[in-house]
Amino acid sequence: MGFVGLFLSGAVLFLNSLMLLGKADGKSVGVFNLFVGIIQIIIPFYLLIVSDQNNWELYNDASIFLFGLTYLYLGITLLKGLEGNGLGWFCLWVAIIAVVYTITSIVHFHDVVNALTWGMWAFLWFLFFLSNTLKKKIDAYIGIVAFVQSWVTLTIPSILYFLGLWNTPFVVQIWTYVLIVSIFTFVVASLFKLKLAKKQGEGSFASL
Repeated sequence: MGFVGLFLSGAVLFLNSLMLLGKADGKSVGVFNLFVGIIQIIIPFYLLIVSDQNNWELYNDASIFLFGLTYLYLGITLLKGLEGNGLGWFCLWVAIIAVVYTITSIVHFHDVVNALTWGMWAFLWFLFFLSNTLKKKIDAYIGIVAFVQSWVTLTIPSILYFLGLWNTPFVVQIWTYVLIVSIFTFVVASLFKLKLAKKQGEGSFASL
């Protein structure tokens, strides 16, 4: 996905994280989701029209729809006060597709940073499935994950790209470590809260 799209996605995810943490109004955040969602639906349609229909161009353009449709769906759900079950199932589908992008980044493109990034996104979409469809009480945890990802997978990489620094070997190496540490932190936090829940006799991820 283009870095301008990633930049806008960083803003959306940042606001969504604040909403999940109880710091921003849901309907207000929903409006911004709609704005960016519409942009990220129009842009890939245009790119598809002007492309030569090469399979890898279609592959890249399709990824933009994953974000755009998620933002549109979430925005409408928030503004209309919908139940969210459908959004959760959609997020599960997107999480599975994101796993495919993760594997492709390693196997075909040999891009570790991109693979780690897609893996983190897959995890976040899966959390939205747990929250919206399985009704797990993990909004605060999702908010923290979304907040971190808004910066380390979207906003900062976009800014580094705009400055001409993103593809430099030093930055690639540093960002690989940043993503690995972020993933490790998410896993440790999940295991800690799961262990705590079991000690309290609940024994369910729903208590996160």
